Amino acid sequence: MIPMKTESYIRLVAGTMVLISVALGRWVSPWWLLLAVFVACNLIQSVFTGFCPAETILAKLGLGNGACSLNSERKS
Repeated sequence: MIPMKTESYIRLVAGTMVLISVALGRWVSPWWLLLAVFVACNLIQSVFTGFCPAETILAKLGLGNGACSLNSERKS
């Protein structure tokens, strides 16, 4: 398996959550689209605050090898 950076894992998780949200919104209930809204808001807030909950979860799982792009810029 090719090692991925944390940022790539975050994009993978976010994209997967949006696709799941859209599918559930189409076939189960439109309320599932709120999950996509939550993911989008989380991505936007992480740009401004540098805090990324997905990064914390991935780190605890031992995945990825770096921080979100904003955090890595602040550390340099």
